[in-house]
Amino acid sequence: MNKRTLLIGDIGGTNARFALARSDKIGFDHAMTLQCADFPSPVTAISHYLEAIAAPHPDAICLAAAGPVIGGAVSVTNNHWSLESAELRNDLKTDQVKLLNDFEAIAWSIPHLAPRFIESIGQVSRRTLPPETFRVAIVGPGTGLGTAGLYKSGNHLFPLVGEGGHIEFAPKSKVQIELLEVLRDRYERVSVERLVSGAGIENIYWALNVLRGDKRKHLSAADIFSAASDGTDSVAADSVQLFFELLGQVAGDIALVLGAQDGVYLAGGIVKRYPEILHISGFRNAFESKGHHRSMMEKIPTRLITYDEAGLLGAAYCALELALEVS
Repeated sequence: MNKRTLLIGDIGGTNARFALARSDKIGFDHAMTLQCADFPSPVTAISHYLEAIAAPHPDAICLAAAGPVIGGAVSVTNNHWSLESAELRNDLKTDQVKLLNDFEAIAWSIPHLAPRFIESIGQVSRRTLPPETFRVAIVGPGTGLGTAGLYKSGNHLFPLVGEGGHIEFAPKSKVQIELLEVLRDRYERVSVERLVSGAGIENIYWALNVLRGDKRKHLSAADIFSAASDGTDSVAADSVQLFFELLGQVAGDIALVLGAQDGVYLAGGIVKRYPEILHISGFRNAFESKGHHRSMMEKIPTRLITYDEAGLLGAAYCALELALEVS
């Protein structure tokens, strides 16, 4: 067990992953995944985790969660949990608590990911980041659609955190315009997360079936990808291709907004589960297709993060920094 107990976590809409960050280098041990639905609150889940690994109460806590951090608190999107720094300090008896957005945590992990966990998407294969200054973006479809950025200047790293998944969907083809019109009947506002996420591909599949005359057809995201892969459902195949095309459009938009000349990193469960489809999809062409900025976009690398616990790695970095502040 570490000399100092540095508790870290990565909390999403479905799962909560906890671990103990190392106090001598960036890394973690004793990782455990819990189902959020099994616990009424994050404190009860954390207490269960600490008891399961026989750890003492933590000296410092760094938790990443899927939602915006406002006033030292975060309500987890697509989840009944909420986290408050003051409550965590009191209940877990530690003064050192830091809350992160989940994609902020992934952003912190970028400089510390081993090259073997980075896979180039497209022809731009430059892997190493400039040592002094760089600016990158992170985009990831999962339960929702997360976005973030990371800027380095000298020895300083600056995360760029926002809710890019909730920008308006801007269609760029006839089928996308038709898709938007159908989804407007279902949602008051159609954000890009309504299409580029697990629920998003289900929306795409449903809407394409509506456009083809069947309003009753529903499949889960996993079943859509399965049907697309085995060739049993042409609408599923079209949905998957459209999904990755839309992901490329959004990733390109985020790159333009953040000035991410040094790369866009793809995270999230969907892209990690289906890398073969991603490689042969229209993702990269859609990413580059930005009018008179196409030549600039063609030079920006897109990279798939294949490491399973990038959020925990970023939280481990922040926990170590937090511990060093008071050592």
